[in-house]
Amino acid sequence: METMTRRTIRRLTLLAAAFAVGAPLVAGVPLAVDPAEIPNYQVIRPGLAFGGQPSPETLQRLGDMGFRTVVNLRTEQEGAAQEGHVVRALGLDYVWVPVTSGTFSLEDVQAVERVLDDPEAAPVLLHCASSNRVAAVWAAIQTRDGRTLEEAEAAGRAAGLHSPSMWEAVLRVLDFVPVGAGVNP
Repeated sequence: METMTRRTIRRLTLLAAAFAVGAPLVAGVPLAVDPAEIPNYQVIRPGLAFGGQPSPETLQRLGDMGFRTVVNLRTEQEGAAQEGHVVRALGLDYVWVPVTSGTFSLEDVQAVERVLDDPEAAPVLLHCASSNRVAAVWAAIQTRDGRTLEEAEAAGRAAGLHSPSMWEAVLRVLDFVPVGAGVNP
């Protein structure tokens, strides 16, 4: 519990610092974009936006859109390595945390949290192909920040969590066994 409290305090402090300096962290980040540019795009909080895979043209404009860091949850088979070259060539930071429902782990959640907790990283675009994996990571983060499982699931669904297998992966990462899961005592 003490760790969750410290993490929550740290995040609130970062958020307060952003507002204290006139919120430049969201200064160039659009509140909405055309779904053809970034599907399921939404600004979750100052300095953090979620979405699906940016179009090739939009990838080239992420810096102009105000982003400093791109966190990609897609796998190598989905072209994540090539995206990394493009994003770094633009002078942006690129963090690759490949996630699938079968590989999703606490380490993946912690890797994303480290980026989101770093005020130098913001504004951050956190994306996967559709925002489903992004939303699963977000749900896990919400629980680690002290939200109930129900609140975390609602936050994940609002952010684009639609796959039953990704929700099951979240539960596995959180070491939560749903009632009726067939576990023998």
